[in-house]
Amino acid sequence: MLLSREIGYRDPVAVCAQWRDDPRLAFLDSAATGDLRARYSYIGISPFEVIEVIAGELRVDGAVTSGDPFSVLDDRLRQYYNDAEAPLPFAGGAMGFLGYELGRYIEHLPQRHAAEDVPEMALGFYDLVIGFDTVERRAWVFSSGLPEADHARRRARATARLRACLDRLEGVAPQSETQSVPSVIWHADLDRAGYQQRICRILDHIRAGDIFQANFTMRFQAERPPGLDPLAAYLALRRMSAGPFAAFLRCGERLTLASASPERFLSLSRDRRIEARPIKGTRPRGADAVEDRASRDALNGSDKDRAENLMIVDLIRNDIGRVAETGSVAVPSLMALESFATVHHLVSVVTAQLRPELGVVDLLRASFPGGSVTGAPKIRAMEIIDDCEVARRGAYCGTILWLGFDGAMDSSIVIRTLALTPDKVIAQAGGGIVADSDPGAEYEELRVKLAPMLDVLGGTIEGEGTR
Repeated sequence: MLLSREIGYRDPVAVCAQWRDDPRLAFLDSAATGDLRARYSYIGISPFEVIEVIAGELRVDGAVTSGDPFSVLDDRLRQYYNDAEAPLPFAGGAMGFLGYELGRYIEHLPQRHAAEDVPEMALGFYDLVIGFDTVERRAWVFSSGLPEADHARRRARATARLRACLDRLEGVAPQSETQSVPSVIWHADLDRAGYQQRICRILDHIRAGDIFQANFTMRFQAERPPGLDPLAAYLALRRMSAGPFAAFLRCGERLTLASASPERFLSLSRDRRIEARPIKGTRPRGADAVEDRASRDALNGSDKDRAENLMIVDLIRNDIGRVAETGSVAVPSLMALESFATVHHLVSVVTAQLRPELGVVDLLRASFPGGSVTGAPKIRAMEIIDDCEVARRGAYCGTILWLGFDGAMDSSIVIRTLALTPDKVIAQAGGGIVADSDPGAEYEELRVKLAPMLDVLGGTIEGEGTR
């Protein structure tokens, strides 16, 4: 069962602002313009159940639970299965994120860095969703009545939730608001020399034949300014670097994510078609048309970046092939150059058909974390990452996703993302290291990726002065 009501189209950001105080608000925001993937936006309100992992403990609605998060997620998706037709790809289900370190539930991996008291996974199950088709400029409210199992009670819950949402929507302002964001002082986990030294360690592993590639990253942190509005920070990031897989997630009291990700991790349609769109290869946008064209040409002609992309495509083909129908894995687009607000990227596309006896969690288990943020071979690269990086990645390099009650899914790689805790703001970036990587050039690429996130809160970078 699914109740739906089409409503007059309005700005998704303005609608999001109406529920900004919901501690589990989930806003998956197709913020980019002129991008075929940036069509649908979704707002999830007041989930009826929450699954989290905090400090290594799996919790369901706050109670510590046995098992692993992927099995619990699979169990809940089967329990709440609902294949009712809807006018948008997603009309209710799980929304949230899986942090990078959840890979330890799939493979035996080292954990050199201490656990932190913020969620490394947070998924809410949403029976009430507002969906937007930003191309056709149409919008709907969906209400499934879950988790009620009795038909009459479920219909009553769905009706009441729908009505309350419609009443609140009557007060939505036509335009989104703009608020200033206070400045901060950013502190890097490593200085430039330290960053480059660790890249040299990775290059030693490559020369020794341990790996072909590893994705090495670093954090910038700042004290969270008093009075910082997380939604204002997200909107500032959105204005600077709108992404097709942007998101604003309130994950309880300990963590909020503001993401401008350009990268799809995996999608799975109702007809079980898989798509991955890995990004490898980056150049900054130019100051004018001539400079921009030169930057594009340099990226297109870079043997290093193209080799890096090809290695990850092969890795992802292998990951997806573990759960795909024999012969269905294909690469319809290899290293296409795509331009975003602040950077150019090389993007490939891998597709396949999921085997009929498997589901979305099987696909996640086969592929998580994404190959573009790990390396090849994947497990050995992740071991080296753990040894070389200064701290846990947390949400970064994991995935922000929706998982429909009908078995479909779409997801991003968590990059270009600010993490806000009660006392910190964290930005992180990195890049793929291959045999001909230059440590100095890798540091410059890191800074290009970080720039929009650091600029959101302006201020200064310790040792570098005002931005």
